[in-house]
Amino acid sequence: MAPASSSSGRRVVVVGAGIGGLTAAALLAHRGYAVRVFDQAQVAGGCASTFRRRGFTFDVGATQVAGLEPGGIHRQIFGELDLPMPEATPCDPACAVFLPGETESIRVWRDPAAWQAERQRQFPGSEPFWQLMQRLFRPSWRFQSRQPVLPPRSPWDLWRLTQALRLDTLVTVPYTFTTVGQVLRQLGLGGDRRLKTFLDLQLKLYSQVSADETAVLYAATALSMSQAPQGLWHLHGSMQVLSDSLEKALVRDGGLVQLNHRVQQVHTDQGRVTGVKVENQKTGCTWVEPADHVVANVTVQNLVQLLGDETLHGYRQRVEALPSGSGAFVLYLGVDAAAIPANCPPHLQFFYNYDGPIAENNTLFVSVSRPGDGRAPDGRATIVASSFTDIAPWWQTSDYKAMKQAYTDGAIERLSGYFDLQADHIIHIEAATPRTFAHFTARDQGTVGGLGMRVSTFGPFGFANRTPVGGLWLVGDCTHPGEGTAGVSYSAQTVVKQIEAL
Repeated sequence: MAPASSSSGRRVVVVGAGIGGLTAAALLAHRGYAVRVFDQAQVAGGCASTFRRRGFTFDVGATQVAGLEPGGIHRQIFGELDLPMPEATPCDPACAVFLPGETESIRVWRDPAAWQAERQRQFPGSEPFWQLMQRLFRPSWRFQSRQPVLPPRSPWDLWRLTQALRLDTLVTVPYTFTTVGQVLRQLGLGGDRRLKTFLDLQLKLYSQVSADETAVLYAATALSMSQAPQGLWHLHGSMQVLSDSLEKALVRDGGLVQLNHRVQQVHTDQGRVTGVKVENQKTGCTWVEPADHVVANVTVQNLVQLLGDETLHGYRQRVEALPSGSGAFVLYLGVDAAAIPANCPPHLQFFYNYDGPIAENNTLFVSVSRPGDGRAPDGRATIVASSFTDIAPWWQTSDYKAMKQAYTDGAIERLSGYFDLQADHIIHIEAATPRTFAHFTARDQGTVGGLGMRVSTFGPFGFANRTPVGGLWLVGDCTHPGEGTAGVSYSAQTVVKQIEAL
């Protein structure tokens, strides 16, 4: 399908070739828009991209995928674009969680009955909480499947929102301003340290904040997504297959992806976008690319920077008032298969000390490659271990190299309690910090995971896809429904529908 004439108001520039940006670009190109994507990186995919070292393929950040099941967001998008679904296997268990001093893990099984039996055994007396999560999840999931626009910023957005409402949606209304911590206390479970710690660990992965801060309506979905008929998936090859497929569809339908090109500024005139200033990072040449629409697959902080003095005052104030985002320290290990214990789950989470934070190597989320999944040569495996970390110290330290090495050594020492990481089993070691992510993804200060899913930033109270500047759209993990490839794909799908409705 050839792009539409540029004179028809259908020129689209997409800033950022992450999954959200590529999804919006591919869908718009498929509908006949003239689409150009610019990204300062050398590889598309953003935090869901990969890199290769000594025969190993490492997922940069994201290691799990939701939305591949029938009706799931990735299946919807791949079907519309006439793309084959990527090969993947369900994660079962989705995660094995080790609490301090315990040798038996808590296994989050894909089968709902198995998971119910596991949690009843692990957390006696907690079933009222889990049953509440299910009562909130089911209507919330049905509501989301009807593709509402949240938060609404126009009559069309409001119409889409009202069309998605049903009587069963009212079940969720009393919990609109409630956090998980408040629910636990209401149910008399606030003093259950093991349960609270488990929820803190799991929710930190998906919402960026603890149970005390996470909006319970978000948590109901995050804590239920691991079970069938939904579920989490392990892609064969690498996470890169998502961006590669989307890029292929985009080019097929007449779109253009230009990597190693940085958008320096979004230009506006009388409250509407007119184009973007682009720099070719190889040559240093700059030019202004005209556009009728600009889709920004960036953080809200980056968006304000791109607008500069043209940012509306209230919008800038709201962005500047946000709490600091999360950073990540990530350790990438290429190892001999002998380092991996027998029957090792694909995803594990370790918490080492109840008195320490859920960050800074006291917690490690670990993804392990599977034999034959394309991430490692025969007889070898990859281990990707990440921990949340405060951003500021990484930028303020006077000895960055020493700090990075200390984190690396600490993570290896921790991991050695489960994996056999003797020297002759380790083939490759590499690490990433917030400064690494800032360099390779251009995310402000190297933050990851978007905005914390607090009540104030979730759903109807979050940042809209439709910005105060006409023709400027925001996609990605700072918008509803949040982080993850499924979440950012949904935000991209929403923007495409909004643009088409104009």
